[in-house]
Amino acid sequence: MYTVVVESRFTASHRVRRPDGTEETPHAHDWGVRAYFRGPTVDAADMVVDFEHAHGLLENIIRGLHHADLNEAGILKGCNPTAEAVARRIFERLVAGGLAHTWAVAVTEAPGCVAIYERDGQREPPSSLAFDDMRG
Repeated sequence: MYTVVVESRFTASHRVRRPDGTEETPHAHDWGVRAYFRGPTVDAADMVVDFEHAHGLLENIIRGLHHADLNEAGILKGCNPTAEAVARRIFERLVAGGLAHTWAVAVTEAPGCVAIYERDGQREPPSSLAFDDMRG
């Protein structure tokens, strides 16, 4: 099994609704994003996914989040802008963009705080792919 990872970063603010209905004070983060692509084989070019294509699509998705209020960002409309929601929406956009081997998206909201949205039936990312280097 092959795993390919592309990474990016963006800065954005949000205010999360708590379970009791109240909202956090608006605040910003330097977010880290890792997109994982998996496949049992490679194609004729010996690739699971083309790094340039995958990174370009990820950057295009994130462009709409950079320096944005996530409560108003287009891909998060109607969502409580938690790290979990950000990870799921980025994952969905990668798949919709034609990256069928998308396996998981991990979003680092703050050092030590990571949310991962993954395709059903997949194992956790290998422990060798630590998130420590995603700190801002």
